[in-house]
Amino acid sequence: MRKNGHDVFITNEQDIIDVTKEIKSLIVSAIAESLKYEKVEKKCEVSVTLCDNDTIHGLNREYRGVDRPTDVLSFPIFDEDDMGSKAVLGDIVLSLEKARAQAEEYGHSFEREIAFLCVHSMLHLLGYDHEEGRAQESEMFSRQEEILCNMGIAR
Repeated sequence: MRKNGHDVFITNEQDIIDVTKEIKSLIVSAIAESLKYEKVEKKCEVSVTLCDNDTIHGLNREYRGVDRPTDVLSFPIFDEDDMGSKAVLGDIVLSLEKARAQAEEYGHSFEREIAFLCVHSMLHLLGYDHEEGRAQESEMFSRQEEILCNMGIAR
């Protein structure tokens, strides 16, 4: 799917939750809004894989050494020195099963949780890291909320 010249490739590798065109559109919008907020002028490519808890659990264990399912993983591959006409930012892997459970736990919509996780992951792809300390965590979380507000998605 394409929005604002950015290409978003969505692959559904789970069969627990129906992936509607509205969900796909929301994912693309969250990615595009993140790039707009961060003033990324270069056209970008992002790959999004939708999966279940078992799949993301295995990836979390393999790549992060954490033996439990998580909600979203970001795999940045962006290199400013190696940019062609489009910047390939990386891959997002999102567990729809975990997103649905967290939406219920936090008392907000499934759509809000998906948008939040996509924005969160995009900021990781763009170099933000909330695990580097309190200041970076605060900055990243503030940006997330502003992007969601720009999308008309508030808590």
